[in-house]
Amino acid sequence: MSRYRGPRFKKIRRLGKLPGLTTRIPKNKTRPFRKKREKNYYQSGLHEKQRIRFHYGLTERQLLQYVRIAVKAKGITGQVLLQLLEMRLDNTLFRLGMASTIPQARQLVNHRHILVNGRMVDIPSYRCKPRDIITAREKEKSRTLIQNYLESSLRKKKKLPDHLTRYPLQYKGLVNQIIDRESVGLKIEELLLVGYYSRQTKKYLVR
Repeated sequence: MSRYRGPRFKKIRRLGKLPGLTTRIPKNKTRPFRKKREKNYYQSGLHEKQRIRFHYGLTERQLLQYVRIAVKAKGITGQVLLQLLEMRLDNTLFRLGMASTIPQARQLVNHRHILVNGRMVDIPSYRCKPRDIITAREKEKSRTLIQNYLESSLRKKKKLPDHLTRYPLQYKGLVNQIIDRESVGLKIEELLLVGYYSRQTKKYLVR
């Protein structure tokens, strides 16, 4: 499990908006005395890698492992990578509005508040599949926590992606299908990320 405990506003100012990391918005988004420099290809790839890491709450090792899986899978590597990350259980809870941030969703899973298809799952990286039913445990504490998050999400009128269906009164969410590229919650240039890791994944390429 990875958990970032450092200053979050500092990351947002440097990397841009990261809705999975925090819902708070810094008053001063940029520092006026710093001049922006043009980034080269390596720097752009590093920037995208850091954005993905802090948004989804991954370690360097975890992200590299996802890239290697995506390289070996059929399809476009960048899109497969984003699908793997978006279909994680902690991110799915976040997208359903059952948690305000991905760290909160991870905490719900680790503390055993979540059921998948009627069975308790305490692994945040669990890969959700089509027709999976995600619910809160039938405990007052579990349902109170998730109810508060759901009410906050409904007040903010967050758009629900097409691959998910939410049933707030039943503390339940349904995974309809694998997420498509247009519904990914973070604006990212995945080709830069794949290029950044190209040397480390070269031996995994199958042609």
